[in-house]
Amino acid sequence: MGVGTVAAGVAKAKADVILVSGYDGGTGASPRSSIQHAGAPWELGLAETNQTLLLNDLRSRVILETDGQLKTGRDVVIACLLGAEEFGFATAPLITLGCLMMRVCHKNTCPVGIATQDPRLREKFAGGADAVVNFMNFVAEEIRETMAKLGFRTINEMVGRVDKLELRKAINHWKAKGLDYSAILHRPDVGPEVGTYCQMKQDHLLDRSLDNREILKRAMPAIENGQAVNIDLPVINTDRVVGTITGAEISRKHGPNGLPEDTVKINLAGSAGQSLGAFCPKGMTFTVTGDTNDYLGKGLSGGKIIVRPPEDSPFVAHENVIAGNVCFYGATAGQAFVSGVVGERFCVRNSGVHAVVEGLGDHGCEYMTGGLVLCLGKTGRNFGAGMSGGVAYIYDEEGDFVSTKLNTEMVKTYPLVECDDHEIDLIKSLITRHVEYTDSPRGIDLLNDWSSAAEKFVKIMPEDYERVLFALKKAEERGLEGDDAIQAAFEENVAAGH
Repeated sequence: MGVGTVAAGVAKAKADVILVSGYDGGTGASPRSSIQHAGAPWELGLAETNQTLLLNDLRSRVILETDGQLKTGRDVVIACLLGAEEFGFATAPLITLGCLMMRVCHKNTCPVGIATQDPRLREKFAGGADAVVNFMNFVAEEIRETMAKLGFRTINEMVGRVDKLELRKAINHWKAKGLDYSAILHRPDVGPEVGTYCQMKQDHLLDRSLDNREILKRAMPAIENGQAVNIDLPVINTDRVVGTITGAEISRKHGPNGLPEDTVKINLAGSAGQSLGAFCPKGMTFTVTGDTNDYLGKGLSGGKIIVRPPEDSPFVAHENVIAGNVCFYGATAGQAFVSGVVGERFCVRNSGVHAVVEGLGDHGCEYMTGGLVLCLGKTGRNFGAGMSGGVAYIYDEEGDFVSTKLNTEMVKTYPLVECDDHEIDLIKSLITRHVEYTDSPRGIDLLNDWSSAAEKFVKIMPEDYERVLFALKKAEERGLEGDDAIQAAFEENVAAGH
């Protein structure tokens, strides 16, 4: 809940909604250490965010939302009085649908059929939308009754009215003695001209985006007629989501399959802003000579992204950061070749992208479900946490990756040299392509001494994923194909108790 960052984002007139999410909420797949010992209450973050926005006369431009175990109308009223005007519910509606809070959302074993793809378990689902509607009606009724007692007719009147809240006057528990939470109920001394809830619709200046200024019109021959185009442009860090508007037009015209590979080549020089290539489909190729910000290739859907330093760069690529945090988050398909180090949470929830990178920060491949990641350099800690699919290959030059960096809870490791020749050749070919696209000195060095380099690569694969692939291969060897092979593999794993 970085309020300074939040306020700065609004000052640039970019945020429509700021979500302050408390530590009490979250997925049932979270480890208990995170559930019990990480985060802070939404009340603290919400109050401070609202106060900061009021002091800077920014509150009227943005919606404040909060969530984190909101369950009753009283919870909503308190959140509203502290400054929120939108409210998120998750656990409570799940309970109305029959959730037993078994905390196995990530294991495909949900006993009431909510968080599972197992058809036999899904048959046990007894919930329905009516239960959620009834619950929310009760919440709304309690809100209405409380508002009436407080003298409010609308939510907007109530937003930020901390004067209607009181601290408990007598706190007897020894842990709470001496604590002063009065700052939560502070109301900044601002005049009536300062809006206390969202009243202004922002202009995001999309007409000035790089796509609408240049890329989209230059790409029209490709979109309309499939004609290959080559677009060369400078880019700066205020150019955000470059390519996404053009990608949307390609998807609208050509569907999920996009265009043939490399139909729209976009060559950028400089520092690209956040979310370059986000959600872009097949047929789009981005080459950035420079660096990129966070969320590079977020949700990439078939496109290809190449990031390389300038030829005259004085920096050693595999020792310096060239792209920001959370690259390729939730990406479903495509390719990436990054000549340099990227930030934290690389390829989190990746389900299909094949990415080559030369180093990455903490929490790489977290919750990854598919695709391939090849890292030619160091990684941060907690690599592979919650990784349930896909495969990763790490160049472990110092030999300490498995013992100090890898989260081994769900994955197994193998030396690459113990894999079959096809797999070894695949990794070598990926490095070769990486060199072709980026002129990577790191890649060149590895290829020049491949027999020695191959011995230092470690393969990381989730145990369950490996088991399913093995069962699927056996089914295909028996002559089964498509859904029949998948069903046979599923039944074999169930019979084995997995």
